[in-house]
Amino acid sequence: MAMADVCLHGARAITLAGPSRAPVTLRAGHFGGTLGTGTLRLDLQGHVLAPGLINAHEHLQINAVPPLPQSAPFANSYAWIDAFQAHFQRRDVAAALQVPKDIRLRQGGLKNLLAGVTCVAQHDPWYAALDAADFPVAVLRAFGWSYALGGPAYGPPVQESFAATPAEQPWMIHLAEGTDAVARAELDALDRLGCLAGNSVLIHGVGLGEQDIDRIIACGAAVVWCPSSNLALLGQTLDPWRLCMAGRLALGSDARVSGGRDLLDDLRLATDSGLAPDLLLGLATHQAARILRLPARGSLAPGAVADLVIVRDRGGEPAASVVGCSRSQLRAVIRDGKPRIADPDFAHWFDAAGIATLPVLLDGCPKLLDAALADPQVLALEPGVQLLSPHTHAATRVAFGAAQ
Repeated sequence: MAMADVCLHGARAITLAGPSRAPVTLRAGHFGGTLGTGTLRLDLQGHVLAPGLINAHEHLQINAVPPLPQSAPFANSYAWIDAFQAHFQRRDVAAALQVPKDIRLRQGGLKNLLAGVTCVAQHDPWYAALDAADFPVAVLRAFGWSYALGGPAYGPPVQESFAATPAEQPWMIHLAEGTDAVARAELDALDRLGCLAGNSVLIHGVGLGEQDIDRIIACGAAVVWCPSSNLALLGQTLDPWRLCMAGRLALGSDARVSGGRDLLDDLRLATDSGLAPDLLLGLATHQAARILRLPARGSLAPGAVADLVIVRDRGGEPAASVVGCSRSQLRAVIRDGKPRIADPDFAHWFDAAGIATLPVLLDGCPKLLDAALADPQVLALEPGVQLLSPHTHAATRVAFGAAQ
C-alpha cells in the first residue's frame, strides 16, 4: 500500500526559526512537498510537534544487562570496567548476554524508539542486524570510532581509526570519563596522538577542565553529555554551559547497564543544569544532527527525514512540553513519515500508512505498536511493555477514549 501524504495542522511546531503554527506536511517519508488529493489531514490542536530525537551515544546490545551494584562512585570508567569483570559471573548477567545479539540490538532500538528517539549513534562494531529494513530506529552509518585511550583492547586502534575517518565524518571516542588525574590527562594525550580535530566527538568528558573546553571549542570538536551514566558511575557530570552555548554539545543516554532508562531520563536530569528547555531539546535534535553530520535529521525543515514526536501542549515554551515527558506521555512517535507507536486514537494514521498494529501497554498506558516491532523475544527484554489480548485491548480503548 502506498504511503499516504499527511498534513498536521493546529499544533505548535518546534522549528529552527522558532515556534510555528503553520501546518506540517509529510510526503514520501520527508517533510514538505506537494500533497496529493488523498492527503490525511489531522487536527492536532493542543499538541506540540518536535523533531524525532537523536541519541548521540548508545551501546544498543547491552541494555538488558543488569547494572553493576556499587556503594560509591568510581574514579574513572576503567575502574568500573575492572569491577565489572566479576559481575560477568552472575547468573542473571550471563543469561542476559546469552540472548542472541540481534535480539538484544533490536531491544536497544526499541528502547530508544519508545522514548521518541528515531536515530542513534551506536558506539560499537557494525552488526548485520542493524541493516534490517524494520530495525526500530535509524543508526548512524558514516563515522569512525575507537573505544577509549585506556582500558581493555576493544575496537579499532586510536590513531589508525582517526586517520582512516574522513574529515567530514564524526570520529567518536570515550574520553575523560572520570574525576581523577587519569581522566583529566586524556585530552592532552589525545592531542599528542594527533586525534583532536573538528570531527572529534568526545564521549562523556567529565574530567575536562576549563582550558580543555577552550581547546575543544577552538578546534571545533564536540562532546556528548550523558548525565545519567556519569552520575551513576562517577557521582558527578560535566558543566554543559560553555559547550552548549558554543554549539559543541550533544546528548546521549549510554546503555542501561551504566545509564538511565532512556534519553528522556537524560533530558529530565539535564534540566538541573539550568539550561532552558529549548537549548536542552536542541542537544537531542539539531545540535546532535550537526555534530554527527546528519543534515537531513534533527529538524522539521522541508526535505528533512519525517521523524517526529507528538506531545500534548502544556503551555509556555513548546520545548518544555517535550523536556520532562516520560515515554508513556508521548502521544505518537513517527519515523520516516509513519507512526511506529502512538495512542489508540491515532489508529486511522496507522491504517492510512498501511501499518498493521498490535495493542500494548507501555508503563500502564494503552498504545498501538507497529506489528513489525512486536517480536515477542524483543518485547520480553523491554521492561514496561506488555502485549494486550484483543478483548483487553477493546476495554482499554473504551477507557482511553472516555478519558480524552
